[in-house]
Amino acid sequence: MSGPRRRRGLDTDRWSFQPLAWEQNGLPTWRYGHAPAGLLTRRQMRAADLAPGGAAPVAQVVWRHRRHEVRALLWDRAELVAKRVPTPAQLVAVGLALAARRWCPACARDVGYCLQTSLGVCVDCAFPELAAATVEVRDAAA
Repeated sequence: MSGPRRRRGLDTDRWSFQPLAWEQNGLPTWRYGHAPAGLLTRRQMRAADLAPGGAAPVAQVVWRHRRHEVRALLWDRAELVAKRVPTPAQLVAVGLALAARRWCPACARDVGYCLQTSLGVCVDCAFPELAAATVEVRDAAA
């Protein structure tokens, strides 16, 4: 043998020695399914009603998908905070904003869906010949 044998794995302050980890982009990295318990991805945080609250990611997991390397950042559960809950006034404001997006300025009615910004009006006002044909088909079916 020529030289000392290289030790595989990564020695971290937080999790001590991790034989399946390596450092990539300054973060401890594991293959999918090998990360230590207590670390959450963004989707897992959302499902648990948690938010980063300014905390930086502490690790990442890497896997391959269709010849591309995909990575997900991981946060420590102990550093996360509860999601902010909107106030009743904020919920009312969002409801009014969504209602305004459903209001057609041409026919002055709530059409039940958000108007396309490219049209600026509801589909019935933008394409009146299509709306008339739809009414004829409905009348014939009844």
